[in-house]
Amino acid sequence: MRARHLFLAISLLLSLSCERAPQPSSPDPGTQDSASALPVFYEANPKLFASTGSLGAIEGQLDRIDAMGCDILWLMPIHEFGQKNAVGSPYCIRDYKSVNSSYGSLNDLKSLVRKAHAKDMKVVLDWVANHTSWDNPWITEHPDWYTREGGAIISPKGMGWNDVADLDYSSQAMRSAMKDAMLYWVTEADVDGYRCDYADGVPHDFWKDAISTVRGKKKDAIFLAESSNRSYLDDGFDYIYGWPFKSALKALFDGGSATDFVAAVNAESAPLPKGKHVMRFVTNHDQASEQSPVTEYRNASGLLAATAIMAFCGEACLVYSSQELAYNKALSFFNVNVLNWNSNPTFTASFEKILSLRRSAASICTSAPKFYAVGDLLAIYYASGSKGLFVVVNPTGKAVSAKAPMERIGDRVTNMVTGEKTSVPTMLEMGAYEYRIYEK
Repeated sequence: MRARHLFLAISLLLSLSCERAPQPSSPDPGTQDSASALPVFYEANPKLFASTGSLGAIEGQLDRIDAMGCDILWLMPIHEFGQKNAVGSPYCIRDYKSVNSSYGSLNDLKSLVRKAHAKDMKVVLDWVANHTSWDNPWITEHPDWYTREGGAIISPKGMGWNDVADLDYSSQAMRSAMKDAMLYWVTEADVDGYRCDYADGVPHDFWKDAISTVRGKKKDAIFLAESSNRSYLDDGFDYIYGWPFKSALKALFDGGSATDFVAAVNAESAPLPKGKHVMRFVTNHDQASEQSPVTEYRNASGLLAATAIMAFCGEACLVYSSQELAYNKALSFFNVNVLNWNSNPTFTASFEKILSLRRSAASICTSAPKFYAVGDLLAIYYASGSKGLFVVVNPTGKAVSAKAPMERIGDRVTNMVTGEKTSVPTMLEMGAYEYRIYEK
């Protein structure tokens, strides 16, 4: 919801580093899920698409989003927001069964979902189950549905979220109302599931029940937990957040070693239950509201290099709306800031190329990737019979020369970015933040 993960991410990364072996290892090269099970999520912030009529504006961008290689459209909260004690957060829900009138209508949402489905894209809504706005009708109609101290309803403890009221999950009636609201959007708008905000703030048994209830209506409903805790996979969630990956990626671009990055990524990936995945990202709405990813990864070239690593790391991944523009300022998701999606065509073309290559290489990327720390370079290899995909990235702001992995030297490959046919050389000479995607 808000930027609250720094301590958690650092703790997770430290715990992972304590577990790693002296040399980076790779996951077992067995068969992994097909590319359709490793989607690219596109997180659409309606406030970036239009000042009014955002749902229609997002629908107008679906061709572009689909062509980019995205599979699941995640809409940040589209509900009516609260006004009492509000600070502009879309995670301050006044009515779980309404569409924010500034975004459009229920019919607009239905139209957006229909067009996405016609493109074989799924649509998930952001779901805020931990709290409501202070002017949600539940406050006056069902005060017993909220956490109280001394008889007074309180905000979630220790979070600093004074604009919202904490829900009490000891209330079975509230649980039933929450599940009913989740079913509403599946039934009325044919949405395909939910990204569940602050999943850690809601009991596991509710998530198990709610996921089972929704899947009773739509058996393949998608659930993404905003948490890195693997226990949510046992609740029925399909995806959890890849905060260890994000922390390791940031450390790599801050001058950390590729060896440490490989160890952290492998620890996060293995073993995952069959059909369960991590969603990896270079930024999201919380982080982009504090710092542009262009700044975080040093410049636009660094952002492309980070994106290439994310795209071929063998898990689901995320694009946050604005990332494809290399927008160079922090973007508060509390405010309307309409973007021009044609403002940076050169960068956007390179960004879209990376993701489209991920999609086109799906038939090769059917086994778990092998990671190599090659001096300061990071390399990733997928094997599929006689075919292979070899990705090399320089995450530093300087030119780097390093010896290629012995088993890759001499491979006849095609550079999928440039179309050049070549052989993998003994020495890899890589410019600052350069990336190469070779098909064998």
